[in-house]
Amino acid sequence: MPSLRTSAIICSVRSHGEHGAVVRSLTPDNGLVSGYVRGAHSRTMRPVLIPSNIVQADYRARTEDQLASMTVELQQSRGPFLSEPLASAALDWVTALTAATLPEEHSYPQIHSALSALLDAICSAPSARGWAVALVRYELLLLSELGFGLTLDKCVVTGGRDDLVYISPKSATAVSAFAGQEYKQRLLPLPAFFREAVKPEWDDIFDGLRVTGFFLERHFFQDRRRDIMAARSVLVDRLKRVVA
Repeated sequence: MPSLRTSAIICSVRSHGEHGAVVRSLTPDNGLVSGYVRGAHSRTMRPVLIPSNIVQADYRARTEDQLASMTVELQQSRGPFLSEPLASAALDWVTALTAATLPEEHSYPQIHSALSALLDAICSAPSARGWAVALVRYELLLLSELGFGLTLDKCVVTGGRDDLVYISPKSATAVSAFAGQEYKQRLLPLPAFFREAVKPEWDDIFDGLRVTGFFLERHFFQDRRRDIMAARSVLVDRLKRVVA
């Protein structure tokens, strides 16, 4: 990718040298792209290089193997929401998750569309109920797009399609109430909104977060970058305090 001009969602900013930073951003057509921004810590650039902001990004590289230099122009700032503890935690988590899991320069148009919609919802919904389900669905989509999707259409034990209430943590497949009754303590809950267009209660939403959190940690963070999951724990704790 010697040259690229595109809209991008900033997902992570990592200091590099005294004055610069490596910025990873999700683009509509080119997936996650990294670039080096000079003067990233200046008074002008700090408000621009905030994860969840949308920028117009220009990438330039002499060869395809070289880290591109990146210049940015702010298109949409979400900086004002950093002062809101719940919204800030949500923005931090979903952008960090995206940056930590997606491979570089692989196109994921569904993930880009879903992330963009989720960020908008976090910043515009009057309450967390307006975006909490979208957050769970985004995590499910990311798992699916990266090859770790859940199979929830039938029971892994009986093959039946009725009364599916559990998820096997080993196979990521559905289990019926009858088949799972003897070892239900070892199974994960299967929230109804994973399979049906129903409006979930908060208990169902937290069950959904428990499920996606389990598989995200297993596949991406069990042996590395556990600080990413710590950011998720902060978000879930703040959600629980809001609805308590």
